[in-house]
Amino acid sequence: MVTQDILSEYEELTEKIRELNRRYYDLDDPAVSDDEYDRLMRRLREAEIKMEAEFPLSVAEDSPTKTVGGTVSAVFSKVTHPVQLASLQDVFEESETSDFCVRCQNLLEEEGVRVNREKLYIVQPKIDGLSVSARYENGVFVQGATRGNGFEGEDVTENLRGVPSLPQKLTQPLSLTVRGEVYLSKQKFAELVQKCDENGTKPPKNPRNAAAGGLRRKSATESAAFGLDILIFSVLSGAEQFDTTEDSVVLEKLTELGFCTAETAVFADTESVLARLRRIGENRLAFAYDIDGGVVKINDFRLRQLAGETSKFPKWAVAFKYPPEEKETTVTDIEVSVGRTGVLTPVAVFEPVQLAGTTVTRAALHNQDIVDSLGINVGDRVAVRKSGDIIPEITRCVSKADAGSGTPFRFPQNCPACGSGVRRDDESAVRCVNPACPAQVLRRLTHYCSRDAMNIDGLGESIAQLLLGGGLVKDFSDLYKLTAEQLIELTKDSASGKSFQKKSAENLITAISKSRERPLSRLVYALGISGVGLSTAKLLCKKFGTVAELQAATAEEIDGIDGIGEVLAENVAAAFANKDVCALLEKLAAAGVNMTEVSEVSEAADDRFAGQTFVLTGTLSSMTRDAAKSKIELYGGKCSGSVSKKTTYVVAGEEAGSKLAKARDIGVTVLSEDEFKGMIRE
Repeated sequence: MVTQDILSEYEELTEKIRELNRRYYDLDDPAVSDDEYDRLMRRLREAEIKMEAEFPLSVAEDSPTKTVGGTVSAVFSKVTHPVQLASLQDVFEESETSDFCVRCQNLLEEEGVRVNREKLYIVQPKIDGLSVSARYENGVFVQGATRGNGFEGEDVTENLRGVPSLPQKLTQPLSLTVRGEVYLSKQKFAELVQKCDENGTKPPKNPRNAAAGGLRRKSATESAAFGLDILIFSVLSGAEQFDTTEDSVVLEKLTELGFCTAETAVFADTESVLARLRRIGENRLAFAYDIDGGVVKINDFRLRQLAGETSKFPKWAVAFKYPPEEKETTVTDIEVSVGRTGVLTPVAVFEPVQLAGTTVTRAALHNQDIVDSLGINVGDRVAVRKSGDIIPEITRCVSKADAGSGTPFRFPQNCPACGSGVRRDDESAVRCVNPACPAQVLRRLTHYCSRDAMNIDGLGESIAQLLLGGGLVKDFSDLYKLTAEQLIELTKDSASGKSFQKKSAENLITAISKSRERPLSRLVYALGISGVGLSTAKLLCKKFGTVAELQAATAEEIDGIDGIGEVLAENVAAAFANKDVCALLEKLAAAGVNMTEVSEVSEAADDRFAGQTFVLTGTLSSMTRDAAKSKIELYGGKCSGSVSKKTTYVVAGEEAGSKLAKARDIGVTVLSEDEFKGMIRE
């Protein structure tokens, strides 16, 4: 019998889940974890089952269990999808996946369709990103759209043009529409969180929300700066051109057309499917992107059509969701660090826990708003997980150290590094007001020397600390006055354990000298202006080619650059009008540092990699993936995000995962990092 309690629960859950959908899909700001959302949806389904058993038409057609959660923003034009972009039915137990496979087998026997039983199912990792469609006419990309409500989405064509892994022109002049998942890699997500901490801004909660926020930027230039990627996992229209009824074959054809496709494996039986799902779960850390499950689909299109679909889900596929790895621990301390812009960042120190294959002892709390929302302090019991399988984060307070204490940690009233006062700005950041704060000076110097800035190899934080502590460097210009003899003498009796021999000292002086030749955009980024990343610095220097032009530019002129907003324009104008910045730039110019935007060519390019396709996988120890990609392209090669028979080489770093395995399976040549570097040096 349907009681008032069941009706009340149904109404309460429906209202709550609709609000959670709005926060997740439309605002890119999830209010609960995926696991908690899934739990609420299961409760709603259970309530609906009880209601429909007694009153079959009692559940509304627009129930969250029957509709896709998103809406179409007014910011973008609407796009009508050629076919519905449905979501997938989630399952959480292997037994539920087995039941799905049994239904598929029964359907096959009942209908008598002749299909390839050795390839009855396909299994793919479930990428945790933003679902989009991409339409091509005569082989040319013409339109891209978000999923939206499944029937209509947002036109994000120009922003998708800035995703390098989405081909703008196919290798054949075919007309088709594909569906894929836009994502932010774990590495770039970590870099984004670090930048947010440095600037005192609120970081995205996970890679999925970072990708959604990046793709839905009003400016295509800003969107491109996120460094998004895409993997295609199905064809929405035009599959008949490939003369096959098997999805797995279509995906192979898409790879040949130039698409990066989701990793796909075919299986004949339930046990093989379950084994594959277990392997994906065990190896989820090896993926470059965040995954939250594995997708199981019927492979043959004819059998899919017979299986049919509901208003929300296809009956020929399910998404097996992995439980989040979350562990409890006790907070032993809350430390406060000071960044290069003076932002104070609290970091929770806790008893060691094993998460995602590593021992974790610390997690940034970012700002006072986050601390307040968690309500934690030293001694509290907390739950910890890794966002994107890479960034440790505290998700909630499990229990207070003192049952009667409800006061969370509060920021100090004075800077822990220099004792100066602090202030809270409009971005929820608490900042030290002293620009000469030693912690800020150290972070600024380290940033100036970093790879994407002036790229002074060998001058990291420990050496910077020695230079500042020894009085040899007070600002960036002092670097260019250093001698090898000073470095050797400085570290002779150092308690830090760092010491310079003649050769290493000379190498550092050479690296400092080479930094004089960097393009102006590198210097602008190195100055550490709030909100100015390397891509923004390049935009500025493309418009204003010299320091003199930048200093003369008004906020209105800077705001006119596509990709730079009003607030950032005011920051930039104020920075270049600041007397201290002007004095520093004069000293750097006197030291011979380049003040003009020039082309950055590190070596003469040749075509040694012409016609060759590389796939990078794992972590490279001596360079970033972007740096490796630049080298390949410099010599005429190209990079792909997926391995196929057309791949020439797979460059495998540490913790290389599924791409390495696939390369070995199909006989693609695998290069170690040292072998790859050897090819570059030849």
